[in-house]
Amino acid sequence: MFVSALGSSALRSGGLLPRGARPAARALVSIALVCSLTPGEALAGGIPTLEPVVVSGGPDEGLIGLAGAATEGTVGARQLENRPLPRPAEVLELIPGLIVSQHSGDGKANQYYLRGFNLDHGTDFATRVMGMPVNLPTHAHGQGYSDLQFLIPELVERMQYRKGPYAAEVGDFAAAGSASIDYFRRLEAPFAQLTVGERGYRRGLLAGSPEFGGANLLYALEWTGNDGPWSLPENLARLNGLLRLSRGSRDNGWSVAAMAYSARWNATDQMPRRAIDAGLIGRFGNLNPTDGGRTRRSSLSGEWSTRDGGGWTRLNAYAIDYSLDLWSDFSFCLNDMALTGSCQRGDQFHQADRRKVFGLDAARSWFGTLGGRPADFTLGVQSRHDRIDRVALSLSSARQDSLAIRSDEVAQSSVGLFGEAQVQWHDKFRSILGLRSDHYHFDVHSSLAQNSGAVQDQITSPKLALVFGPWAKTEYYANLGFGFHSNDARGTTTRVNPDPRDPGYLGPVRPVTPLVRARGYEVGVRSAIVPGLHSALALWRLDLASELLFVGDAGSTEPSFPSRRSGIEWANYWTPTPALIVDADLALSRARYTGAEAALAGGRHVPGALEKSFSAGATYDSQARWTVGLRLRYFGPRALVEDNSVRSGASTLVNARFGYRVAPGSSLSVEVLNLFDRRVSDIDYYYASQLRGEAQPVEGIHTHPAEPRSLRVSLRVRY
Repeated sequence: MFVSALGSSALRSGGLLPRGARPAARALVSIALVCSLTPGEALAGGIPTLEPVVVSGGPDEGLIGLAGAATEGTVGARQLENRPLPRPAEVLELIPGLIVSQHSGDGKANQYYLRGFNLDHGTDFATRVMGMPVNLPTHAHGQGYSDLQFLIPELVERMQYRKGPYAAEVGDFAAAGSASIDYFRRLEAPFAQLTVGERGYRRGLLAGSPEFGGANLLYALEWTGNDGPWSLPENLARLNGLLRLSRGSRDNGWSVAAMAYSARWNATDQMPRRAIDAGLIGRFGNLNPTDGGRTRRSSLSGEWSTRDGGGWTRLNAYAIDYSLDLWSDFSFCLNDMALTGSCQRGDQFHQADRRKVFGLDAARSWFGTLGGRPADFTLGVQSRHDRIDRVALSLSSARQDSLAIRSDEVAQSSVGLFGEAQVQWHDKFRSILGLRSDHYHFDVHSSLAQNSGAVQDQITSPKLALVFGPWAKTEYYANLGFGFHSNDARGTTTRVNPDPRDPGYLGPVRPVTPLVRARGYEVGVRSAIVPGLHSALALWRLDLASELLFVGDAGSTEPSFPSRRSGIEWANYWTPTPALIVDADLALSRARYTGAEAALAGGRHVPGALEKSFSAGATYDSQARWTVGLRLRYFGPRALVEDNSVRSGASTLVNARFGYRVAPGSSLSVEVLNLFDRRVSDIDYYYASQLRGEAQPVEGIHTHPAEPRSLRVSLRVRY
């Protein structure tokens, strides 16, 4: 008996223009030919804009007449200024209905929840920063692993987000949604900031954007250290640097950016609740003091865009160098007892990832007509190559490898072609028709020759949006879209089980499906009829096809069932005065496995799936001395097993931030995180583990607590 994925570390995974790509390519060429018959021309009474929507206020402000769905939006820097942020990735919590949590150390990617998903570390939610994809396919710990610890919130100018598979320009990992984050090109003034807090928290940030040769040179240097409340000090050390040279604007200019990030940490993973209840460890205790990790990410990227009389052209290129070493122990003695009859080594395992990522994106948008009606068109291509020199899983003890489970070299390439046509058929009706074709090639060289091989696959994803209105500052949307997520390349060629902990060791297994279909539906409304209040309401459904999963903690595959998720989302953003911003978001969702096999297997509930979330907050800026920010987040209970017999508890956390302008150019702020010191869990799992002294494995809840009330004080000085 062995423990594999906990559900939180299941890896879903996912070539260059295979034969099956030709029909989709012909369809895209057909779109291009139609578009070419309607030469570009700016039409004052037609489609209003080509460049991405830039919104300085709330997520719905200004989007009436522009958005293609009720659940897409743009978040500006103003919403971040006075918001308490315990972790960098919690920038994503500005997206209504999205929850960010953590089950390990602060150097590891966070856990994300949205639309009835436990998204693990990023599967089914695509993230980009400054044009570069963050999600990593065929990752050592989780398919689509999205580590945003390198994000510097003070530099974020805006974040565009979408939910559901409705946009043609978004491909892999975006079934639940996507977010694109961009930094400022120019800051108002350079600044230095120092933050100190309880339990060893300290952070320094230096940033500015002087002119350089007629361009702007944005620079930033950040260092963060933290021990946390854990009985094993986290000893986090995070170093982050950025240089960005730019000229012009986002839609008519260029930028070149270099980034470098590294981190190391000790980790307290989820612990058995029975060990805490029995007093074997404290609430913040640890059963393996050598868990933790180290990671590194460096990148070079460039963006170029230009506007002409007929449209807009944009190019984006990037190169990323990445590594991760992660040591985890989720089951303690269970596997060691099964393998050796003792618990000398324990169940720690080591996941290693070494890769280089290269990508090039290009798109052209232009105005024209279709059937005599004003329209705009977009054609684009996105290409990416991951050269994975090593992706490995080993058993370890005290961070020393003891037994290799598998080690692979992988070359993974993808090309995505997309086209989109938006037509204003009537003053009160427009449509957006999109088509996307993705082509993948996997080449795997495994430590077991039987698990080596090359596979390719292709998938075509049509999209349609119908937009009605506006009437009385209210617009209505209907969306249908197909999307996908890729599976781990190793799973596409795995034919024998490589895990000696499994009774089926070296037995035959079935390779996973490379690309897994998703289908989404949504109807919604967006309104600004009440002065100062912007609201959006949506009903949605998302179906995922049946699939096999590649399990990173085991190095092999396991079956899963088709699933259906549905829900309702309500987002509100209110500015009663220029100084006050109030927002409130509610999301309810239902996730179930479908098909007869799921019922026979013991239940239809999807373990860990988010069911209810609510967030509300307010920020006040007097424009004189004081600023205040207050946030409440409700993270609802979740089924932890398929028959819903075991559930996690709900959690409600409140964070606060108070700021005071000491002098012109200088400000002091105080953050109080977990203001009411709630003793709740950040995350819960249900599975079997075995402690020292236990005669056999015990199934139970394993929990990672939310940190207790913490105080942080920051001083910022402009210079």
